[in-house]
Amino acid sequence: MSEQQQTKTYRVQGFTCANCASIFENNVKALEGVQDAKVNFGASKVDVIGNATIEELEKAGAFENLKIRNEREQVVKQESFWKQKENIKVYISAVLLLISWMMTKQYGEESLIPTIGYALSILIGGYSLFIKGLKNLVHLKFDMNTLMTVAILGASAIGEWGEGATVVILFAVSEALERYSMDKARNSIQSLMDIAPKEALIRRGNKEITVQVDDIQIDDIMIVKPGQKLAMDGIVVKGTSTINQAAITGESVPVVKKVNEEVYAGTLNEEGLLEVKVTKRVEDTTLSKIIHMVEEAQAEKAPSQAFVDKFAKYYTPGIIIIALLLAVVPPLFLNGDWQEWIYRGLAVLVVGCPCALVISTPVSIVTAIGNGAKNGVLIKGGIHLEETGALKVIAFDKTGTLTKGLPSVTDIVAFNEEEQKIMTITSAIEKGSQHPLASAIIRKAEADNLPYKDVNIENFQSITGKGVKADIDGTTYYVGSPNLFEELYSIEKNIKQQITNMQEQGKTVMVLGTSKEIMSLIAVADEVRESSKEAIRKLHQIGIEKTVMLTGDNEGTAKAIGKEVGVMEIQAELLPEDKLVYIKQLRSKYDKVAMVGDGVNDAPALASATVGIAMGGAGTDTALETADIALMSDDLSKLPYTIKLSRKALAIIKQNITFSLGIKLLALVLIVPGWLTLWLAIFADMGATLIVTLNSLRLLKVKE
Repeated sequence: MSEQQQTKTYRVQGFTCANCASIFENNVKALEGVQDAKVNFGASKVDVIGNATIEELEKAGAFENLKIRNEREQVVKQESFWKQKENIKVYISAVLLLISWMMTKQYGEESLIPTIGYALSILIGGYSLFIKGLKNLVHLKFDMNTLMTVAILGASAIGEWGEGATVVILFAVSEALERYSMDKARNSIQSLMDIAPKEALIRRGNKEITVQVDDIQIDDIMIVKPGQKLAMDGIVVKGTSTINQAAITGESVPVVKKVNEEVYAGTLNEEGLLEVKVTKRVEDTTLSKIIHMVEEAQAEKAPSQAFVDKFAKYYTPGIIIIALLLAVVPPLFLNGDWQEWIYRGLAVLVVGCPCALVISTPVSIVTAIGNGAKNGVLIKGGIHLEETGALKVIAFDKTGTLTKGLPSVTDIVAFNEEEQKIMTITSAIEKGSQHPLASAIIRKAEADNLPYKDVNIENFQSITGKGVKADIDGTTYYVGSPNLFEELYSIEKNIKQQITNMQEQGKTVMVLGTSKEIMSLIAVADEVRESSKEAIRKLHQIGIEKTVMLTGDNEGTAKAIGKEVGVMEIQAELLPEDKLVYIKQLRSKYDKVAMVGDGVNDAPALASATVGIAMGGAGTDTALETADIALMSDDLSKLPYTIKLSRKALAIIKQNITFSLGIKLLALVLIVPGWLTLWLAIFADMGATLIVTLNSLRLLKVKE
């Protein structure tokens, strides 16, 4: 069996910190039969290569009381935060601390009774902390558990029992709050997992049966009633309905779905009864891919997180050395009081806990990426989130990005006949053509219910590069470019002017006529998306320095569309390699440049940009795979929101790192003159962790 086949993913419940995740990963790697393991703290899961039972994995996580379940197993309903076992110990410890403090007032600080109370409070509240800390000390591993264990035991040794008990409780509260906030940040992904039903009504033969999604096969017919959510991706084979796709694309307006159109798992069928042929297994649905990619993205370290991790690696041993020097040097060389300086050294250990600093970046990344996914924006890693926040220039492909990519009839100028007759004749002739412009005319005829299929066509002939001709009722009609008619006869001046005017508006003009006269002009254009103009305006409003449109189209069409949407610069008649060269030029001048395209034709330019952004990710696997960011809906309205979210995340990460380091520095300065007590030191650390976490959770509130 290959390694890929042996990899199994499990969900983990109960992680309190990134460090615990690292310990769990090492424990799993040490299990017999396990070749390798990788823990994703942000998504709370573990990938195991090899053989390990859930019992063995839970044993590896026993130090943190972790609960393990299979990847797609339903989440175990968690006890309320207040009733969790870890928190009940804190309540008992706090009550003992309070009783002991009251006894101190009654019997004095030297009395044995309050000392016993404090000792019990320390043991009950800090039992699991001491186990971890002492194990780490034996292996010379220095993390926050080690620092806290040394500080609490040291405080007890010099008779500061009350302060030791207070530190235990405040540290336990800090850990509980950290666990609560990470769970809240992860909920954005958990809510995505719960979107799609776990079973569906399937027709097999003449029977309709309810089947678990894991057992549904490709080509099964799924029956979806009004008000139900779709359990699988598929193609509509019967029925018409409006589907709310907000879960996948972030679009709140429902979309009409007809026969042969694609539908996605997790979307809501609002009106009609649909029969859907299943096209993907449950693990391959668009929703599953989104969840998988978001979880992988949350595990990717952003540049700021890499800095924090590297800093913390040297920071913790540095704190231990400072604490040791502070405790030893003044008594040995400056006649200082041993008890007083040991106390200050212990305060350095407590305040040196890097909790706030370590959590400052991951909680922001997890929250921002989760928020993006819920709003139809798939950000594939912390690095892309940070890069998007620093963008200065955005380049857009034209066709299918700023425009709909589907040509449609915009103008019909009839000279001697009714418009309906003109369109019926033109459609009847064009139905034999393969040209994209012909399909625009056919769509228009079908929308107007014209009887073009009933027209008898004879002697159809294609005139390469110019148009087509055919006979109807003995008359030969031509449909083609103005150049075709220039060859037949001289076009009147006023008609020529009308053609020029339309072409200057970015439209392609087709002419219908006979060998003697022009009967009609039909203008066809690729329509601009409704959202494009507003999206470009918002981008300029939020401070994007430059917007550029890149297209292979002719100069006239490019200028007309560029002017309509409001981009600052237009580059026309570009081949794919020209787009790539131009993106590189922009990068050398502006550094941070995004390219927005459909993820297929624009792959080289998307890859060379700082951030590649693909449109319509819900419909194409290529867009999901190739881009750094995928806008799941087929419009640009999500782009300003994405930049706003990224900038906010970047600002919050910087605020968190600055605040965490600033509060530590201030506390260290206050320790030297003896102004900072042990319990105040842990209170400062806990406060910093709480403030950093709450600050990160503000990212949940970023909206369009």
